[in-house]
Amino acid sequence: MTILVLGCKGLVGSAICRKLLDDGREFIGVSRADLDLMNLEATQSIFKKIKPRSVIGAAAKVGGMVANKTYPVEFLVDNLTLQNNMLKAAFDNEVNRFVFLGSSCIYPALASQPISEDSLLTGVLEKTNEAYAIAKIAGVKLIQSFRNEYKKNWISVMPTNLYGPGDNFDLNNSHVLAAFIRKFYEAKISNSNQIELWGTGKPRREFMHVDDFASALLHVHDNYNSDEPINIGTGNDITILELAGMVSEISNYKFEIYWNKSIPDGTFQKLLDIKKLKLLGWEPSISLEVGLRNTFEWFQKNYHNTRLNVSMNS
Repeated sequence: MTILVLGCKGLVGSAICRKLLDDGREFIGVSRADLDLMNLEATQSIFKKIKPRSVIGAAAKVGGMVANKTYPVEFLVDNLTLQNNMLKAAFDNEVNRFVFLGSSCIYPALASQPISEDSLLTGVLEKTNEAYAIAKIAGVKLIQSFRNEYKKNWISVMPTNLYGPGDNFDLNNSHVLAAFIRKFYEAKISNSNQIELWGTGKPRREFMHVDDFASALLHVHDNYNSDEPINIGTGNDITILELAGMVSEISNYKFEIYWNKSIPDGTFQKLLDIKKLKLLGWEPSISLEVGLRNTFEWFQKNYHNTRLNVSMNS
């Protein structure tokens, strides 16, 4: 089965391609440089040329809390457009298997913890990333609609917060873990003993190394078939304050941290229930400490290549 990976140069897509390569599986990776998914005609042409039997839709416009809050139109319209084009082209070209990547932010802001898949649409969304969440919810519902109306063997997965080599480290639109790594590293090399972090540090977050995610996703690709989405995470979370302490320790430098409490914390806790994933026979293997060290070391080695904004649609 030829697997087409859309967004193959991004954090998630590149990890999936590495895993497929390690497993000796046949795949083709397509990046934004190869295909503008905002263009339906171009997307149809690529699908017609490759004729994939399976597609992993790892392309999306993503960003941290500030980016989501600042550009809601782009996060809503761009994601709706590119995911609609992916699914339309997949349907028209008789793709047997499609894996749609949603997000843990699709769940209600006040959902019971850990968050189970049946929490979807049971409450109000977190305002800071509402536009992105709505786009992803539409994608989940479209996958379900294709299954119900046309009997397509398509599924949706809900990733937790992902990190790892190749992440976006731009401070204007990165996620919290990548932002911490860059802030601590730059403070260290500039011999600064003070660092500013956003919020109170009290919220709890779950973090998953992207290589673990790629392993889980391919396991789900091969073994899961339901119209209900399936969560992919670690089943463990920590406070943002604890995360800062871990990154500080890994940087091997002492800092005085100032918490800028004028920046909102967002949802207090967002831990995914991964019972379905475990019942499917998959368990995480990369601890947060090991994953953080791996990512911090990668960032140091590639620092001059990561200073500028990383593509949001790779």
